[in-house]
Amino acid sequence: MKTDIKQREVIIIGGGLGGLSAGIHLRLAGCRVTILEANELVGGRANRITEQGFTFDTGPSLLNYPWVFEDLFSAAGKRFTDYVEPIAVDPSVSFQWRDGTRFNLSSNLQSLLAECERIEPGSRPGLLAFLHDASIKYRMSFEKLVNRNEDNPLKWFSALAPGEISRLSIWRSLDSELGRFFKKRYIREAFGSYGMYLGGSPYDLPGLFSILAYGELAYGLWLPKGGIYGLVEGIERLARELGVEIRTSHRVARIVVEQRRVKGVELQDGGFIPVGQGGVVVSNVDVPTTETELLAPAPARYSAPRMTPGVMTFYWGVRGKVEGIGHHTIFLPDDFRRAFNELLTEKKIPEDLPFYVSVASETDPDLAPPGDSTVFVLVPTPLLSEMPELGKVQTVDKVRRVVLDRLSAERIVIDPSQIAVERVLTPEDWRRRFGLYDGSAFGSAHTLFQVGPFRSPNFSRRVEGLFFVGASTTPGTGMPMVVLGGKLTAERVLERVR
Repeated sequence: MKTDIKQREVIIIGGGLGGLSAGIHLRLAGCRVTILEANELVGGRANRITEQGFTFDTGPSLLNYPWVFEDLFSAAGKRFTDYVEPIAVDPSVSFQWRDGTRFNLSSNLQSLLAECERIEPGSRPGLLAFLHDASIKYRMSFEKLVNRNEDNPLKWFSALAPGEISRLSIWRSLDSELGRFFKKRYIREAFGSYGMYLGGSPYDLPGLFSILAYGELAYGLWLPKGGIYGLVEGIERLARELGVEIRTSHRVARIVVEQRRVKGVELQDGGFIPVGQGGVVVSNVDVPTTETELLAPAPARYSAPRMTPGVMTFYWGVRGKVEGIGHHTIFLPDDFRRAFNELLTEKKIPEDLPFYVSVASETDPDLAPPGDSTVFVLVPTPLLSEMPELGKVQTVDKVRRVVLDRLSAERIVIDPSQIAVERVLTPEDWRRRFGLYDGSAFGSAHTLFQVGPFRSPNFSRRVEGLFFVGASTTPGTGMPMVVLGGKLTAERVLERVR
């Protein structure tokens, strides 16, 4: 018997941006939606820490691809800017090397041309060619690939003409692709550094991912008023206005399945919430965490996908203004290739540590007490299974010292006595608080055979009525991708559940 869509119960486990997006789209379709969030606040990785007047975003520190969020609100007949106040960040990102070289990105074409010419004299034609080429890749990706639910690789690629497939540069490495346009190391390393957040090296990730740098240059980088959590609050407000029920501090212990059909969820406190006939469960927890922890028993032969690295994050409330640094700075090592090899192959924290620092109070002073600074540091690490000592005090102390020494060498001095507030999240903390599998910060990696139809699908192949959303399923990691993924998951639910 077919269940009327307005009677269909949907339980979403986790109120991250993917879960909120899926909830909004399913509610717009008429479903009754309940989001169960384990923590006190929704947002998942994009959470908030407040202490002594300092406000920190726990994860993402800048908003990119604003059109994705505009589309989410437009789907509900609302305007994005009525809920979120975006502040432009320009220059957007600064890259710094130990030899004193600094490369600042800007969405202003003339500024970007001048900066590239300063770093690599004669690079103006190469930059213009890169932007043109990447714009075509970007358009093809989002118009023909990323926006579709397709499980058959041949059908997925059939949306492209033969010439378009070759233009995606999927058989060429990201570094080789960048080498078509830039000769010196600095611009190639800056644009190639995005690979770390995709779980691979620019020397083995597909050249298609040149679109990441392009997307930020073309659409700019932004900070919502109140930090990234201001975006989360705007999306949460929209969901509640539409009638999505959101219950925080409701941790799900397991998904209840009978005869291969989802029946509901059991809470940590022993309570049971059924979904009823035709109802579904959408897990916004990492797919491998869902498979191995929330489904009982776990699959006997479950093979987890390759995951992105872990991260160790520091949140410092600093008395006074931190001089010599803008909103977002990435510090790169002398030996770029070696750092990737140490992290991804040798499974250790690189000796010459790459990391990024966000001083969001430079853009929104209200995030810190008057005259003070919020400083967020993100250091990539191996996974928990690869380096179990990541949570030990001595490991944290060593990483902190390396970061402070590098900043001091760059004439960015933060005396420990200035740090009035410090919070640290290790990969184990990320795993425990947000269900991140093996402490992986950004979900499944984006290797060639973990994108599109090769990625974990957004529905369960073994449990009817169970679906997935978030960084470890399609289309991928990052705030825009999981928001787009929420729409795709909602479409999948409506298509498969009758």
